[in-house]
Amino acid sequence: MSERTVVIAGAGVAGLACAWWLARQGWRAVVAERAPHLRDGGYMMGLSGPGLLTARRMELVPALRAVEREIGENVYRDRRGREVMRIRYRELLRQLDWITLRRTDLVQVLHAAVRDHAEIRLATTVAGCSQDAHGVDVTLSDGSQLRADLLIGADGVRSPLRAQVFGAEAAAPSPLGYRYAAYDVDDDTGMARDFVSYAAPGHQVEYHGLGGGRKAALHVWRSHETGWVEAPRRLGLLRELARTTHAEVGRQLDTLSADTPIVMDDLALVELPRWHQGRILLAGDAAHSLSLISGQGAGMALAGAYVLAQELGRLPIEQALAAHERRLRPVIDSLQQRSRKLAPVYVPASAFAFGLRNTALRLLPRLILKRYFLSGLKSEMEAAAALG
Repeated sequence: MSERTVVIAGAGVAGLACAWWLARQGWRAVVAERAPHLRDGGYMMGLSGPGLLTARRMELVPALRAVEREIGENVYRDRRGREVMRIRYRELLRQLDWITLRRTDLVQVLHAAVRDHAEIRLATTVAGCSQDAHGVDVTLSDGSQLRADLLIGADGVRSPLRAQVFGAEAAAPSPLGYRYAAYDVDDDTGMARDFVSYAAPGHQVEYHGLGGGRKAALHVWRSHETGWVEAPRRLGLLRELARTTHAEVGRQLDTLSADTPIVMDDLALVELPRWHQGRILLAGDAAHSLSLISGQGAGMALAGAYVLAQELGRLPIEQALAAHERRLRPVIDSLQQRSRKLAPVYVPASAFAFGLRNTALRLLPRLILKRYFLSGLKSEMEAAAALG
């Protein structure tokens, strides 16, 4: 059998994981990444359930443990600085199969694992494609033309390839009514490995200590506006938002320079009636964004790549893409429903809902909070079992 070729748009979690699994099966994998370099920084995430199980199958856990960001405790404060809740994560996570890291740390580990087995072309995009019954003709922005057996769009929530293949209407994500922003800032408060949350109605900010005098910041806020925010506007928008929350948030923003990299976008779901068309497949956020509130976007991107490789190993390509979707979609649908329910609890929009949520957090016994957290992990492990 001649070598099969896959072209993958996007060198994020989904794209690199697909490249790893398919290269392992003997495919030639060409990955086109629009950015000139792999991004660093970004928000924190927990890898558990299907994602961690897949990472273990890939023998990546030692490398992930090497970049793990240990968390001591989370102190949750309201906009007046009053302590609402304190969770000792070090004790809680010790009992769980869980790795805390940044999404970009995961990307770097995947890149190190696959770079010798795939062609990764930075500052390159899929400029055009057309398919027939036997393959896909792909034109890249560097001028090269490839004949591929499979084309995968793993190019994110705002996937250009999704727009090319499925049309502009299908290309539009479904906003949840919130935006997020992530950036790094100097740690002048000695947070070490802990993290602090400041919350106000419609706006929550988290600071995660990274060590080395730095911390990662994440804002999530209620927004009636949607769409891309140009980089020069982002810091000003965050400063405007900070006026309604604790003064420490504004002080931290004032330490940033105008050129500080800030990631900002809508919290949005991508909901499509199907993820493939012929020999073209969408993967990860491009196919089924869960939003960061789910906590499972990166993990499901890993698991989805594993399921895809399994099906391609036993079925013709178009049948394999359909089988991959049949296995994955029930889990994705469930997680997307969960994201819709969690968003207003995570960031209550009204003062009344905010106060009610904080009162509940103050009064709930810690044992109940712990059980709630563990129940979420149980559902993730059930998802892992369902995927096989």
